Amino acid sequence: MSTSANPKPKRRRRGPPKQGPASPVVATVGAKVVHEVGGEGARRDARQAPPPARVVATTARGRGSGEEGARGVEGSASNAGRSAHEAGGVDGSYLTQTRFDQCAISPLSLKAVKDAGYERMTQVQEATLPIILQGKDVLAKAKTGTGKTVGFLLPAIEVLTALPRSTSINLLVMCPTRELANQVAAEARKLLKYHRSLGVQVVIGGTRLPQEQRSMQANPCQILVATPGRLKDHLENTPGFSTRIKGVKVLVLDEADRLLDMGFRRDIEKIIAFIPKERQTLLFSATVPEEVRQISHVAMRKDYEFINTVQEGDEETHSQVNQMYMIAPLDLHFSILYDVLKKHVAEDAEYKVGLPADREQYIHRLGRTGRKGKEGQGILLLAPWEMHFLSTVNDLSISEAAAPSVDSSIQAVVKDAVTRVEMKSKESAYQAWLGYYNSNKSISRDKARLVRLAEDFSQSMGLQVPPAIPKLILRKMGLSNVPGLRSA
Repeated sequence: MSTSANPKPKRRRRGPPKQGPASPVVATVGAKVVHEVGGEGARRDARQAPPPARVVATTARGRGSGEEGARGVEGSASNAGRSAHEAGGVDGSYLTQTRFDQCAISPLSLKAVKDAGYERMTQVQEATLPIILQGKDVLAKAKTGTGKTVGFLLPAIEVLTALPRSTSINLLVMCPTRELANQVAAEARKLLKYHRSLGVQVVIGGTRLPQEQRSMQANPCQILVATPGRLKDHLENTPGFSTRIKGVKVLVLDEADRLLDMGFRRDIEKIIAFIPKERQTLLFSATVPEEVRQISHVAMRKDYEFINTVQEGDEETHSQVNQMYMIAPLDLHFSILYDVLKKHVAEDAEYKVGLPADREQYIHRLGRTGRKGKEGQGILLLAPWEMHFLSTVNDLSISEAAAPSVDSSIQAVVKDAVTRVEMKSKESAYQAWLGYYNSNKSISRDKARLVRLAEDFSQSMGLQVPPAIPKLILRKMGLSNVPGLRSA
C-alpha cells in the first residue's frame, strides 16, 4: 500500500517481485562475548534480550542463533499520553480512518478489540485483513511496528471460532525469537478475551521442554506460537503433539525474512511438510528477498495475494542515518565490537558486523534506527576481503571511519570472554558462518579460499582446529569432500 502524499491504490500481485538473496543474522558468539564482558557488570545470558544497541552479524546462522535474543518487535511497554496502538509498539502515524467495526468480524472479537483500545485500523490491517478474511493466502510486505500482529491474528481467530471445539492446534504462528513469540501470544490473549473456548500457548527455546510438555498436556491450546527449533523438538519428542498439529487450519510465518536469516529454512520446510496442505497460510515480512520468495512457493497456494504495505518514505529511512564503515582484520572484530559498544551502547545505533547479503538488506537494517524523523547511526564492520560490498552502496552517504585501536587489555578481556562461550555455540557459529558465506557467490566460487576464511573465523573464537560438520549438512551445502573441511 502506497502512502505517499498522494495515496495510490493498494498494490496486489500474484507473487512478489524478484529480489536479492537472504540476509545475515543476529550473532550467537558475538552476542555472548559482548554480554560476557559488557554492560558494566550486568552479565545477562545471551539468550535474554540484548542491550539497547543492536548487534547484527554474519557470524552465526542456523538454529543455534535463531532463538538467542533479538530486537523486540511491537513492544508492550506503555507510556502515558500515547494511543493504544502506540502503546502496543505501533507508530500512530500508520493509523487510517477505517474502523474495526466496519470489517466483517464477530461481535465478541470487536468487543475484545475495543477493550484493547483499538478503534481505527493501521494501514497494514486495512490492506490485509479483508483479504485474509476471504480465506486467501497472503504474503504481506510490512514493516515492524505497524500493527501487523493484529492484522494476522484477528482474521485467524475468526476462522477458529467457526470450528468445532477440540484439543487440536488450529492456528500455528512461527516467530524468529522468543521475545517476539511472547509478544504475539500476549496480543492473542487480548483478542481472545471473550472467546472462552480458545487458548494460546508459547513454546520457545531457552525454556525446559518437560515444563512445556506438561503445560500443553494440562491445558491443550488451539493457538500455538513457537520458534521453529523448539517446535521441531516437540514434534520429535512430545507424545501426541504430532497428532494435535495435524489440526492446523491457519499457518503464520511472522517476520519471514528474519526466520530465514536465522537459518530456520530446513526446520520450517519440515514443519510445513508435516501439517495439512488444506490450510490458509500468511507470511509477513519486512523485506521480500529471494529466499522469502522461495519459501512462499513452498508454503502457499499458487493464487496467493502479495500485498505491499510499506510506505515509500519508510524505505528511505537510511537518509536520516549517519552511516559509517570500518575495515579491520577478522581476528579483531570481537574486540572492536566490544570497544565500540562499551563507548556507544546507549545510542540509537545499528552495528552490523560482516558482509550484508545485499543492498536491500543493508538498508532495511538501517531502517531500525533513525525513525520518526530522528537521526540514527549505522556502523558497518567489514574484513578487508569484504570491501567489494561497498560498491553496491556507493550512492549512499556512507563514509569510512578509522577502526579503534584495540589495546592488549581489551584483547585479554575479550579472549577470556570467548573461552567462557560453550563449545556447542562455537560449533553452531562456525557452521552458520560457513553456510552463509558459501551462499555468497563472490566468496564461494573459490572453495579453498572459503575454507581458509572459515578457519580464520574459528580461530577468532579461540579454536585451534575448526569444528567438524555433519556429513549431511556438508552435502546440502555442496561442500562434500572439500579439502580442509572436517566431517562428522
